[in-house]
Amino acid sequence: MIKAWTDGAEAGLLDRRGERGSTFVYMPGSVPERSVSVTMPVRTASWNTAYGLAPIFEMNLPEGALRERLRLRFAKPSGTFDELDVLAVVGRSQVGRIRYTGQAEQLHESVPFQSVDEILAQRRGGELYRYLLDEFAQHSGISGVQPKVLIRDTEHSNALKAAKVRLSQSFQGATHIVKFWEPDEFPQLAANEYFCLQAAENCDLNVPRYRLAEDGMALVVDRFDLRPDGTYCGFEDFCVLNAKRSADKYMGSYETAIIRRFEEYGRSNLIHEEQEHLFMLIALNCALRNGDAHLKNFGIIYDDVNGDAHLAPVYDLITTTVYLEQDQMALTLNGSKRWPSSQQLSALGEKRLHLPPSRVLHLLQRVDEAVDFTRKQMGRYISDHAEFADIGNLMLQHWQRVAS
Repeated sequence: MIKAWTDGAEAGLLDRRGERGSTFVYMPGSVPERSVSVTMPVRTASWNTAYGLAPIFEMNLPEGALRERLRLRFAKPSGTFDELDVLAVVGRSQVGRIRYTGQAEQLHESVPFQSVDEILAQRRGGELYRYLLDEFAQHSGISGVQPKVLIRDTEHSNALKAAKVRLSQSFQGATHIVKFWEPDEFPQLAANEYFCLQAAENCDLNVPRYRLAEDGMALVVDRFDLRPDGTYCGFEDFCVLNAKRSADKYMGSYETAIIRRFEEYGRSNLIHEEQEHLFMLIALNCALRNGDAHLKNFGIIYDDVNGDAHLAPVYDLITTTVYLEQDQMALTLNGSKRWPSSQQLSALGEKRLHLPPSRVLHLLQRVDEAVDFTRKQMGRYISDHAEFADIGNLMLQHWQRVAS
């Protein structure tokens, strides 16, 4: 049995149920602020899941190389290592506001220190990759097939102390995400994502600080859910908002599973501006030929589970067609996963978001201008980094205009 915590306070208990399911029950007397998700308000009755964990508990389960590293290190003698076992290992360090401990344990985070500057400057290749996986795997409650870990930056913590920022007593959590790539499978993936994030930033979308290592072997991204006092905002991806498991992240449409769901859960006085940003983000994914813009790569962020909820900053943005030439969209648009025309994108903005045609055209032109400017930035990088030339030139060939 596992205890779930929200915002540093006890919320409820999570346990296996039946042969393959799970159950979650709130602590007696829990107030609405203890809700684990906008989709699971506090109630007396338990929340039961027939198969696996509820989406909010499954959201940050590691995948790929990180999951395998954890299995090899922590699997029980019997060889079993199910989702609850994984959560028990990485539960103290998660993206968002939820944490997990044993039933009788108290909550404390203690992620080891690691200098971000060292990661950005050192040329250690696979050695650095193996070291960070070994050191930080058990502190990395973060989803995604791409190898990534959560770290606590030495300089970030020292800077806060020097500035006499009033920190939470439990401030020992992760401050940054470090992403790697498999050279044999996805060459230059870190630089690929770096320039795609630049395109998003050039669109004036909300993008957390990101830095590329000198050797291109890693991308370091600041956690966008980290508050100045060391506590964490709530974060929920669109798998959670659509009540889908991570395995179903490619199921649904941009019209319903993304736009309509954001209309349902997005709450703020900036909602119209954020809807425009969501439209530009969908269009940008098409322009960059990102076939991995699935339900888990969109999210909402909030300070109060019952208060305002904003569109989360941009994350996990890459050009996938340089690795899978025939790749298509992750979700459907107008009933198809084929890359849309400018007319189809315009119809999405006008009919689903109820934007005036002139405004839709303006937003699509902003995307085109941002992509064109990023082309120039990437061209200069290609000139100085021959190892990126093949992938970089392919990216330039694959990027498309989205305005008519």
